Amino acid sequence: MLTASALTVGLAAGPALPAPLTTAGSAPASTRGGAEAQRAQLEKLARQLVAAGAPGVVVRVDDGRGRPVEIAEQAPWAAADQRLAVGDEFRMGSNTKTMMAVIALQLAAEGRLALTDPVEAWLPGQVPDGRAITLRMLLNHTSGLADYTEDPAVLPSILGKDPHRWTSAELLAVGVKRPALFPPGTRWSYSNTDYAAVGAVLERVTGASLADLVRDRIARPLNLKHTYLATDGSWRGRHVRGYEPDSAHMPAGVPAAFRDVAGVHRDGRVDVSGNDPGWGGAAGAVVSTAQDWSRFYNALMSGRLLPAAQLAQLRTTVPMDPQNPVDGPGSGLGIETGRTPCGTVWAHDGGITGYSSTNLTDGTGSRTATVLIATEFLFEFGADAKLTAAGQALQGAVTCAMFGKPAPAPAPDPASVPAH
Repeated sequence: MLTASALTVGLAAGPALPAPLTTAGSAPASTRGGAEAQRAQLEKLARQLVAAGAPGVVVRVDDGRGRPVEIAEQAPWAAADQRLAVGDEFRMGSNTKTMMAVIALQLAAEGRLALTDPVEAWLPGQVPDGRAITLRMLLNHTSGLADYTEDPAVLPSILGKDPHRWTSAELLAVGVKRPALFPPGTRWSYSNTDYAAVGAVLERVTGASLADLVRDRIARPLNLKHTYLATDGSWRGRHVRGYEPDSAHMPAGVPAAFRDVAGVHRDGRVDVSGNDPGWGGAAGAVVSTAQDWSRFYNALMSGRLLPAAQLAQLRTTVPMDPQNPVDGPGSGLGIETGRTPCGTVWAHDGGITGYSSTNLTDGTGSRTATVLIATEFLFEFGADAKLTAAGQALQGAVTCAMFGKPAPAPAPDPASVPAH
């Protein structure tokens, strides 16, 4: 839950969507018939993902050169509930972390905190070894803190069965009672507890709620009318309905603890869009839209949200893959980066019950892309190979479309290549 960036697939546990394809050799979009051919390819891949079992898919790609490509594809049974639209609000899951990092860096620019501050200075007695863990370590996942979403205490909320309103301090307390993974600053490991701590610090520094901070420091200044931190299960606008299979239709690959999801049951599926996502807190409770997030990324990467010094800090990375520390993906502050066949991306994704999304941009913010799939557990646990493969194909094509290039041709199936 509240998973790491798509860039970490195969490198760290728990991604919501597969990484972009890594085959080299893409050519300009003009060689594929231009924008129309590219759109047709994305539509085809989105339909294939729905055919593979996705309830709905939203794609938005802005290559910075014209009108964005916007696609919404939906299974007929889901369309009977509500027709999906590209502008619908959805739960962003761990994309929330990018906004929290931006707010922390804004406060640093104002001199109200420093990235070198030990956690103990702001949250005395709340984090073991808090004198050795800095705010920077929380923001780039090098603190060593274990993940609170792996604790049984939070599971009923993840499944929509517990109406408890979690505070940042409570989520932090759940995470820190689990053994640390490694000494602070010695490794990288994705942990939602890091951002529960960040959330508690932001509240302590400002005296404001996280919802107010998102509203006043990001949503209102950028006129993001559909972006807010959810404090309960209500929505402010028309929204995507997210689904999970019911217990009788969960694939075998989904652990037993996650097989019984609360919500509105219908024909072997559970509509979880009325469940409370507040357990995500600073790690994953933001709601937004594809267009709003594009505007946010543009403002962030072009320097409108942060001074140059703080933007440079956000983009200062640590290796995420110990086996490939130089050329592998890197974790900045609330965002990751990596090289794809079509260009270098900055990205994050979010996996929260009923919703899997990936948001990407280039280094300037002039190119952006979003993929949303209206289900999560099947990706989280890799429980459906066909769905995962279809998601990977779409993700790769979207990434290249953002750079105005066609997706690389997939590698041939070794079983289909004649022996010599």
